[in-house]
Amino acid sequence: MPKPVRKAVIPAAGYGTRFLPISKAVPKEMLPLVDKPVIQYVVEEAVASGITDILMIISRSKRAIEEHFHPAFDLEAELAAKGRGEELEALRTLQSMARIHFVWQPKMGGLGDAILHARDHVGDEPFAVLLGDTVVASATDKPVTRQLADVVEQHGGSAVALQQVPAEKVSRYGILGGEEIGPGLIRATTFVEKPKLEEAPSNLAVSARYVLSPGIFAHLLKTPPGKGGELQLTDAMASLMAEETLHGLRYDGARHDIGNKLDFIKANIHFGLQREDIAPALKEYLKTLA
Repeated sequence: MPKPVRKAVIPAAGYGTRFLPISKAVPKEMLPLVDKPVIQYVVEEAVASGITDILMIISRSKRAIEEHFHPAFDLEAELAAKGRGEELEALRTLQSMARIHFVWQPKMGGLGDAILHARDHVGDEPFAVLLGDTVVASATDKPVTRQLADVVEQHGGSAVALQQVPAEKVSRYGILGGEEIGPGLIRATTFVEKPKLEEAPSNLAVSARYVLSPGIFAHLLKTPPGKGGELQLTDAMASLMAEETLHGLRYDGARHDIGNKLDFIKANIHFGLQREDIAPALKEYLKTLA
């Protein structure tokens, strides 16, 4: 029987150049969606999926991420002294919801290189990968990461989240092709990183969430640099497919990619409209822009 998925890896070391100049000093993963940073939503998804052992891959400019999840006893004391019970409880919940570890990626070498830095932490267990700059909202009560873990725990191998993308965007993503063996569940036969439209096996794009077999590490070690001179996780997964099953899961929900400005603004509107304290006023404001 496959082992249960108990650990998660969150790559968060990239420069975030599309958000310069703010990303020079503030990690893009720390940009706020209303009043919580993006990466907190990502951690909350992992925790809601039953995972509480999390390794974050960061770089020199990402110390703010460590600070966010580190206990702040002086701030807690001040909130307690001022009777700010709601804020104090939110802070303590943040710091206690998972065991979070950090490792540095000293040189940007691609997503595959970032995942290699998790080899010692993961060991011989399947593990989830959640991109730190992307919030994935499931249309059901079960988070997408949990859905992928269920696939791997039932079928073994690895699994990736999939969404259909327009033809003009196919060349931006890793694209999976294969046979549908159940509602939304595809057994992969082809996995290509950023193919030309005419070479793409489908329009099903990997959507920022993975559950990977520990076998991926051996393939990452022998995979040569791919597009952009970086170690591509997709290339290693395509190699691993010769030995193990790869499934894709087409999920119902929305992906909020905070790596670009327009989607960041859209995401703030989306999450703002979920908040009872500001949604009515926000709706009225949006009407004035129509």
